[in-house]
Amino acid sequence: MKNDVIEFLKKHSSLVITTHENPDPDGLGAEMVFTQLVESMGIKSRIINSSPTPEKYLFMDTDNKIETWEDAQNHLPDDAALVILDTSDEYNIGKLKEYIPKSKDVFLVDHHEHTDFCTFDGLIDPTASSTCELALELAFREGVHLTQKTAAAAFAGLAYDTGFFAYSRTTSRTFRAACTLVDAGVKPYDIYQKINESSSTGALLLQKKVLSTLEIHNHGLVAVQVCRKEDLETTGARFEDEENFINIPLKSREIEVSLLIKETREGQIRCSLRSKGKVNVSKIAQSLGGGGHATAAGFRSSLGADDTLAMILGKVSEALLPGWERDKT
Repeated sequence: MKNDVIEFLKKHSSLVITTHENPDPDGLGAEMVFTQLVESMGIKSRIINSSPTPEKYLFMDTDNKIETWEDAQNHLPDDAALVILDTSDEYNIGKLKEYIPKSKDVFLVDHHEHTDFCTFDGLIDPTASSTCELALELAFREGVHLTQKTAAAAFAGLAYDTGFFAYSRTTSRTFRAACTLVDAGVKPYDIYQKINESSSTGALLLQKKVLSTLEIHNHGLVAVQVCRKEDLETTGARFEDEENFINIPLKSREIEVSLLIKETREGQIRCSLRSKGKVNVSKIAQSLGGGGHATAAGFRSSLGADDTLAMILGKVSEALLPGWERDKT
């Protein structure tokens, strides 16, 4: 499969590289690695994302290589192919989907479970810890020597998507990639500090509000938190500040599934799901138009926050039933 990526790249002289809406360190880091990979092959490239880079992750793009769709849409290359990173659903790239019919070709590189929404070819490897891991393996195989800045961005992506090397998909592949980056000069504590110790006081106040909504369901197995748009307004926090709140309930040994209902400032509803393994939350998210991993997934909802919560609790409750009980329903 990695040969397919290189063969795809060799067919094109110009690329647009993008990732999902509201990019996270894995998507951003993979973009940086891919940019250096294709440049080493003599291929022109531009990174264009639908959403601006969250403020706390701007350290990953100190050279301002990343453009936004809003700024770039009127002067896009006519002869470029599109490489989509860190999502197997091309409709999860926001306004960049308008570029799909105009691009010469499309290729996906992702580590999430395959969804029925995926219509293009690509390298989809759910055994990888992150898309950064896949991008690094490609770059190392092609003999690319990463710059210090690219290595730091790649390490941030690896660390973020593995919970700093604690999640279940962390393997020897992950550590091999990380060790190569550390040998290249990356300081893990610097990355940890930038990701986990750089939030605003508003983010801390938002965590207090969201944690106060905590409810336990399903005989102590399911934890639920809700963040409403007024919470963002009163604390001054950003939407992305709440991304790690969902992991807090999983510190309890009894909790098997954690749910976080999130309302944006514009009133859009999103739901994040986490599981310790007894429930495949990716299947639940896929049934609702989302996706992810068996233990970490999400989806957008057209319902209100309360209706979304009632609906997702029903699906999680059904998934928690023993097999013979599910067969009766």
